[in-house]
Amino acid sequence: MGVCIYFVLFNLRILNNLIMQIQENKSTLVVTPKDNDKIKKIWKTAGILLAITVVEFIMAFTMDRGLLLYILFIVLTVWKAKYIMMEFMHLGEEAKPLFYSIIIPLIFLVWLVIALMKEGTDIFLVRW
Repeated sequence: MGVCIYFVLFNLRILNNLIMQIQENKSTLVVTPKDNDKIKKIWKTAGILLAITVVEFIMAFTMDRGLLLYILFIVLTVWKAKYIMMEFMHLGEEAKPLFYSIIIPLIFLVWLVIALMKEGTDIFLVRW
C-alpha cells in the first residue's frame, strides 16, 4: 500500500512540474486590431438562427400536428441550412451557380423524401 501511495505522489509531483513548465512557456494570443464588423456579423448570424429555432420550438408545442406544421418545419429547416451555408461555408460571397448547385439538389432531395413517404403508404391501399 505504501509503494502505491508513493507512486501516486511521485506521479503527481511530476505532473505538477510539467504543468508549471507549460504555464511558464505559455504565450498569450492577442488579436490586433479587433474587427468589430466581423463580431457583429457573428452575433447577427447567431441571433437569426436562434430566432428561427425559437419559432420552431414554439410551433412544436402550440400547433396541432398536421401537414401545415410539417411543411413549416421543412421550410424553416431548409432556410436555416441555407443561412448556415451562406455564412459559415462562405457561399454567400461565391458565384451564384455554385450556390444553386448546392441548393437545387437539396430541394430535390426533400421532394424525393416526401414522394417516397407518399408512395410507401400507398402500398397498403393495394388489394392483393
